[in-house]
Amino acid sequence: MFNGAGVAVVTPFSNGNIDFESFEGLIDFHLENDTQALIVLGTTGEASTQTNEEEVELISTAIKRVDGKIPVIIGTGSNCTDSAVYYTQKAESLGADGVLVVTPYYNKATQNGLIEHYTLIANSTTLPVILYNVPGRTGTNLEAKTVAALSQVENIIGVKEASGNIGQVLEIKRLVSDDFKIYSGNDDQIIPIYACGGHGVISVCANAIPRQTQQMCKAFMDGDVKEALRLQLLYKHFINLLFSEVNPIPIKAALSAMGYIKDELRLPLTSMEESNRSKLLDEMERLGIL
Repeated sequence: MFNGAGVAVVTPFSNGNIDFESFEGLIDFHLENDTQALIVLGTTGEASTQTNEEEVELISTAIKRVDGKIPVIIGTGSNCTDSAVYYTQKAESLGADGVLVVTPYYNKATQNGLIEHYTLIANSTTLPVILYNVPGRTGTNLEAKTVAALSQVENIIGVKEASGNIGQVLEIKRLVSDDFKIYSGNDDQIIPIYACGGHGVISVCANAIPRQTQQMCKAFMDGDVKEALRLQLLYKHFINLLFSEVNPIPIKAALSAMGYIKDELRLPLTSMEESNRSKLLDEMERLGIL
């Protein structure tokens, strides 16, 4: 699919509706600044608050605007397997390049249930499928042995690992083939996961610093580990502040300050508390982002 920095892009809103003009502006920003893939309708894109009609229009807009320049990967996960199949097939019919499928949430599943869930989804499409493990959000951990079993399914090509457990990432790497993609799902672990044999990141911070995030990845891929670590540490506090409140609240505050979008979210998410916003903007000024 891609190596380096993919962005889990936000969905801009204006007066309660999707702001497609700003969305296209964000896509242009990423195309101009070396982002390697556009991930639409993930957690950062507030997919859970959007209607089916809105999602279709958002996907279509992204694919048309990108025009084949980089992969467009669509979040199609659900805690209902039939729904995940439906959204995956819809993404394929609209021209997506791949799908990102989060583990079922709330109702959870056993590891055997996860294998059946993902296998059914993968078998319903010809698109490449990236597993998405984020137990802090879903309450379910996709274990290393389960990832390894699923890696045998032909079009399951990688995993976005956001467990925060480096030991688990190493175990995945031990069990899967070299061509199975491992992407960091945590911006503060881009370089650590590269060091574990990873292939890049599906990133929140890349919404605001796409070129810098890709530079971090490229430095490691080029063998300049010292520079890669320098960049990881340089942006570490900024990344911490982006997660001082629930994602995507802080990144939307950051993009609003940069002039790209309105600082608008859909309930139950609300705008960033002023004390945290002040710290975020101060750090952005220090780094020259503003």
